[in-house]
Amino acid sequence: MRSLSTSALSELLELTGRMLHSRGYAADLFPAQWAALRYFSRAPVSQRTASELARFQGLANGPVSRTVRTLVQKGLLAKAAEQPKGRAELLELTDAGRTMLEQDPTLALEEVISELGTAEQECFARSLELIVRRLSLLR
Repeated sequence: MRSLSTSALSELLELTGRMLHSRGYAADLFPAQWAALRYFSRAPVSQRTASELARFQGLANGPVSRTVRTLVQKGLLAKAAEQPKGRAELLELTDAGRTMLEQDPTLALEEVISELGTAEQECFARSLELIVRRLSLLR
């Protein structure tokens, strides 16, 4: 494989991000709403709150709460049947939310990544983790 400059690699990563972001406007949802649905499908039950989603994403509670409220209004999230004591409201995907995730735009990315060999996937994972970790320190 040809060697790329760091500038070219940065541009490829940015292009990938833009392509994924534009795919995120699917099925009448916005990218942030897709991210929230994925979070609530994978997070441990005790962490399925708007506050934990905000913490996970590194965002303020206000915008995340609006995203959650919209997903509840669309019937994709609902208040969990059993609630802990305290203020945090546990949420869960509805059947409609689980069905919606079958159309998740990131499934195409998962398919492309699955076509990489194991060594390539491991190298890709290490590289992305390092990039995310170092970028988070620059905030």
